[in-house]
Amino acid sequence: MAAPAPSAIAGRRATMKPTLPSLWALSAMALPLAFVSLPLYVLLPNRYAAQMGVSLASIGALLLAVRALDAVLDPWLGQQCDRWFARGTAHVWRISLGLSLALTLGFTGLWMPDVWLALMGLQPTANAVLLAAAPCLVLAYLAATGLNLTLQTWGTRLGGSAVQRSRITAWREGLGLAGVVLASVLPTVLEAHWLVSVFAVLMAIALWLWARAANFAPHTHSGEVNAPAPHAHSELSITASSVHAVTGSWLGPLRQTKFRALLQVFLLNGIASAIPATLVMFFIQDLLQAPAGSEALYLGAYFLAAAVSLPLWLRVVQGVGLARAWLVGQALSVAVFMWAVSLGAGDLWGFAAICVLSGAALGADLVVPGALLTGVIQRSGDSGQAEGAYLGWWQVATKLNLALAAGLALPLLQMFGYSAGTRSEAGLWALSVAYGVLPCVLKLLAIWRLWAARVELWEKPHGE
Repeated sequence: MAAPAPSAIAGRRATMKPTLPSLWALSAMALPLAFVSLPLYVLLPNRYAAQMGVSLASIGALLLAVRALDAVLDPWLGQQCDRWFARGTAHVWRISLGLSLALTLGFTGLWMPDVWLALMGLQPTANAVLLAAAPCLVLAYLAATGLNLTLQTWGTRLGGSAVQRSRITAWREGLGLAGVVLASVLPTVLEAHWLVSVFAVLMAIALWLWARAANFAPHTHSGEVNAPAPHAHSELSITASSVHAVTGSWLGPLRQTKFRALLQVFLLNGIASAIPATLVMFFIQDLLQAPAGSEALYLGAYFLAAAVSLPLWLRVVQGVGLARAWLVGQALSVAVFMWAVSLGAGDLWGFAAICVLSGAALGADLVVPGALLTGVIQRSGDSGQAEGAYLGWWQVATKLNLALAAGLALPLLQMFGYSAGTRSEAGLWALSVAYGVLPCVLKLLAIWRLWAARVELWEKPHGE
């Protein structure tokens, strides 16, 4: 009997409605994975410099080098992820177990390098700490990337309508936001060994929930949509075309017009969001001249507003569709953020309002792009076959956003006379323009590109 076509499988999978416990179980891994994202970049350099005597230039160079290696390997890891899913849910869970152990080991080494060095009979000098951190950082980043690709591939393979796809994405991004906030706060109130313990517990809970979520895993054997739990040793069967997709070129997704168009919008929009993230501390301290400690309050308000807005954006998607909802969010972001250039010293409440409203606009950036990507994969005929390959390139773009933002904004600021701590009028004006105007220009370009790509990306209302 002939195997069902991938499109038929995707259609049957689309009828599946994830329950609340299933969404919790599938998305739980996003919370501990957030500990290895922005908080690591913000808090680890300070810990190494202040407590262990490592120079900021050295730890910065290490972070950059390891992140570059991580980004280069993303497409390959994405292709490996497709192979893991092709071998079945049990295999995915076993790989995830190994990656989780590797991540926990690397994370422990990063936060407690003095302990590792003491066990080896070495003194925790600055150079020794840096050398000990390097392999731990590589291990942590690569394991986290593998787990993150598995998390996103799992959700993407569930497919479904625009509302269902955006709901799955919103849960994943919402728990990721909670993880960012938690990972930003805990290191300031807990000793390193307690922080590592909390992280290990969160990883164990997420892994246990993934084992339970296997009962809701995408399954392509004989058209069934529910795979048994890992201990049942069920395997995913794939058609010949699926084998070709899994073992084919990792450049395959870039040959898809729809994916290239979406990737362009995602990059423009992402760089526009990453520039303020790169400059926000300078803006608060030097331009607003806010009291010490205000940074945490502003960032907390921003992320909280984003989290609270997620259900609202799901309603917007249900009403107008994915692409139009993203356009609304981008337009709101520009309408709000353009006022940042008018702020000066002491305009603390005005900036608080911008943080809350732009945080609400961020909700659209969290909900829509991933759901649109799932739709692109479905319409390209690669659903259930090559999600990991697409997501590998998606991860490259995500990491490029931060790198390009820093590479674009910081040299321009220096060129126009800004340096940290300056009070010169020219320097502060350059900071204000880079923080408030440049992101709006890039957002407008993203809006134009999304509108220009409406033939490739906009789904028909009944399809959404």
